Amino acid sequence: MKRFVGQVAVITGGASGIGKACALRFAEEGANVAVMDISDENNAAVAEACRELGVEALALHLNAADEENVNSAFKAVLDRWGRIDVLVAAAGIHSSSPIHELPLKQWQRAMDINLTGVFLCNRAVAETMMNQKSGSIINISSMAGKTSFPATSEYSATKSGVIGLTRSVAMDLAPYGVTVNAICPGNTLTEMVKSVAAVIGGRDGLTAEEWLAMRANDCPMKRIAEPWEIAGVTAFLASKDSRYLTGQAIEVDGGMVLA
Repeated sequence: MKRFVGQVAVITGGASGIGKACALRFAEEGANVAVMDISDENNAAVAEACRELGVEALALHLNAADEENVNSAFKAVLDRWGRIDVLVAAAGIHSSSPIHELPLKQWQRAMDINLTGVFLCNRAVAETMMNQKSGSIINISSMAGKTSFPATSEYSATKSGVIGLTRSVAMDLAPYGVTVNAICPGNTLTEMVKSVAAVIGGRDGLTAEEWLAMRANDCPMKRIAEPWEIAGVTAFLASKDSRYLTGQAIEVDGGMVLA
């Protein structure tokens, strides 16, 4: 089923992980895709993979924390296609330090990319979607936005902030028929999570594999998510089936927060 033929989807953080899975999912369903990421080589590869699925695709350099870069990247999308129907704001980083060791610079970098970056991208599409009187924004938060773990002050704070931002933007854009929701993934088998496993696992005397196995065992479903499982929820939130669903922060975590 191709639900997005003729539409334009913008995916930030699209070079890898959840963002890559989202780019490919929207391409599979017929959308033209703008893949945005700071990693140009991987970004170009994902855009080419989208083209191989039979759609048009752009690979655009994006530093989500750079206002001028964000505005120029989204302008390039409008110059190419004249509309934006879907934004998946997936660009983000993870860092981890206990609060008494957390440098201000590390805190600020997380805020700049994970929260300010989402704000800048939401703002960049808002007027276009308002004029269209249609569109879907899906912000990628985290289960860490609803619960917290040791040594995750900056990450948890940014992901909680994404949920608050999502709710406010949803209120602003609801009168125009635009929906705005957040997804809160649990541990998902991405390169970022593998690197997190190595750092935090090492801190606890575990290998990355042992840490991931422990996290899988903590989950009621006893496994780690795959990126395509998150992408499927983004596609639902962008589809006609969710036109009356807005301002929500949906946990896609195998029951982790519930547990």
